[in-house]
Amino acid sequence: MKLSAKMGRPPSSNPKQNDIKVRVDDQTHERLQKYCEANGITKAEAIRKAIVEMLDK
Repeated sequence: MKLSAKMGRPPSSNPKQNDIKVRVDDQTHERLQKYCEANGITKAEAIRKAIVEMLDK
């Protein structure tokens, strides 16, 4: 019996290897949660988007 290639998610061309922890107050967290729900994205995606927009100014 021949073993198949390793299954799972393919490697990313831009892996996200750096972890950043941020503490926010309840109001900011609620606003972020509502933004993510309205736009169908995760909190991590929203934060990455905000960082890129800020740095591109």
